[in-house]
Amino acid sequence: KSLPEECHLANDDNGKRTSSLDKVNDAMTLMPQEPFHKEQNLNNGLQTIDKDAFYVNQREIEAHQVNLQNLCRICGGSFKNDPCKRSHPVHGPVDDEMQALLRKKERKATSWPDLLNKVFKIDVREDMDTIHPTNFCHNCWSVIQRKFSNVPCEVYFPRKGTMEWHPHSTSCDVCGTSSHGIKRKKQDPSPQGGKRLRIIAERARKVMYARSQKQVNSKSIMKKITNCKKIHLSTKMLTVNYPVNFVKSISCQICEHILADPVETTCKHLFCRLCILKCLKIIGSYCPSCRYPCFPTDLVNPVRSFLSILNTLAVRCPVKDCHEEVTLGKYSHHLSSHKEKKE
Repeated sequence: KSLPEECHLANDDNGKRTSSLDKVNDAMTLMPQEPFHKEQNLNNGLQTIDKDAFYVNQREIEAHQVNLQNLCRICGGSFKNDPCKRSHPVHGPVDDEMQALLRKKERKATSWPDLLNKVFKIDVREDMDTIHPTNFCHNCWSVIQRKFSNVPCEVYFPRKGTMEWHPHSTSCDVCGTSSHGIKRKKQDPSPQGGKRLRIIAERARKVMYARSQKQVNSKSIMKKITNCKKIHLSTKMLTVNYPVNFVKSISCQICEHILADPVETTCKHLFCRLCILKCLKIIGSYCPSCRYPCFPTDLVNPVRSFLSILNTLAVRCPVKDCHEEVTLGKYSHHLSSHKEKKE
């Protein structure tokens, strides 16, 4: 072929290639438009779903907070179970009745968080409204009153321990049982249930047998247990002839000596600390005077006014050739001076 014909064929081929490339580019530009619109629609749909879920979750949390207002912060009981529907604020000041009771006991707590921390060992200062209730029931209030009152009453805490509160979730106990209070989880019956009943029955028989013993014998046994003649002062060492009832009020009800480091039980009986701890360890966890349940953790110091009266009593020194009369508060210092002289 001649040169002009070859050039003409080459130009035709180049033209065909460029036209085909233009078609391909046009097709490529047209193709991704449809999926792009689909992705946009999907994103918009997900955003609306997230917004709906957020609003639903927000509504659930608000309902959860409303349910929390009907429950006790300490025991989890419902205020609706109380016919009077009495409740007390967790973070508020102590009411007048409790304040008068604390004043009698010479206590300085003025707010509920301090009292709740002392009685139930829980700190409510860091509570959150979305997780914790803001009130506690009147039954828990009665438990606090019993702790500081002079008359023991038959009020018991409804649980073995205080409630543990958790944030709202799909399996929320608060929202499911808010009308009746939070129930305990059911425990599977253990095969040792019969054995436990037998052990409880045996313990009850032992307690009944111990109660059937005569009071005189039990007092003599407790005196032998304490064995504190050489440690504690006898009431005969008092310099003044006080009335019999007054002498009983300042003497230990176990060893019948003058109170040394006195402690008070929940049933308002006074003992020497050493005597009552020995008796609780050997005899059992009950008051030696009235058999009311008593534990070492329940022992508290008497009021300061009683201690000040006790420390001002005049006693004779029991050491030979020492006829000095000293107050009970200074007796230990006086006795230590005798030991220094001997050394």
